[in-house]
Amino acid sequence: MFGEFIKQIRAQQRLGLREFCLEHGHDPSNWSKIEREVSPPPKDEATLRTWAKQLGLKPGTDDWLKFFEYAAVAAGRIPDHILEDKELAAHLPVFFRTLSGQKPSREEMEKLLGIIQGTRKP
Repeated sequence: MFGEFIKQIRAQQRLGLREFCLEHGHDPSNWSKIEREVSPPPKDEATLRTWAKQLGLKPGTDDWLKFFEYAAVAAGRIPDHILEDKELAAHLPVFFRTLSGQKPSREEMEKLLGIIQGTRKP
């Protein structure tokens, strides 16, 4: 999702891959690999911030948040804002059990869905 997202943002600026890379000092081959999701995004926060700004993303906007969420997920991490939400983080084991094929109880699923949807407290 990260690679597709940055490609989409770059395309919205009407910049070709080589043009964008030349303007910002990136290697076109490496950038292409990231856009095609052959290579993961960097894990370094400072590098990600630089890239977000180069792509024209403004801090605090939906696209800024998506950029960092997609980067975290692509790196195999849970986005920080999810971990900071104690209510949601407490229900992550149910979510991961579900992903691994273990069936959580109906009550566990309802609580988790309510928290995700913002309609229910644990």
